[in-house]
Amino acid sequence: MATQQPPHRPTLPDQIHREDDGNSVVLERRKQKVAPPPMYQVVMLNDDFTPMEFVIEVLQEFFSKDKEQATQIMLKIHLDGRGVCGVYSRDIAATKVEQVLQAAQQAGHPLQAVSEPIE
Repeated sequence: MATQQPPHRPTLPDQIHREDDGNSVVLERRKQKVAPPPMYQVVMLNDDFTPMEFVIEVLQEFFSKDKEQATQIMLKIHLDGRGVCGVYSRDIAATKVEQVLQAAQQAGHPLQAVSEPIE
């Protein structure tokens, strides 16, 4: 029984067969390079009707900003026409945009938010 060959084991696609001088099979694992997921920034757009206080509340509630950070972002939105609220993976950014749009709609404000890929 000691002279029998070991049973054949199926290999995974990331393994390479190599034979050494003793006719035994050695498996080496290939390193797979996985790119990090693309990131997206959530951007709020300025309008002339949404109160600044509401924008600050949205930033605090949905983006976990403190009062000072939310005020700085709100001023950037007001002065530059747009401001980055946060950077997230695609799905989370889309969810944040939906939360902002729903909150604005429920409050009767035309506040807009979009997600943009970071290049």
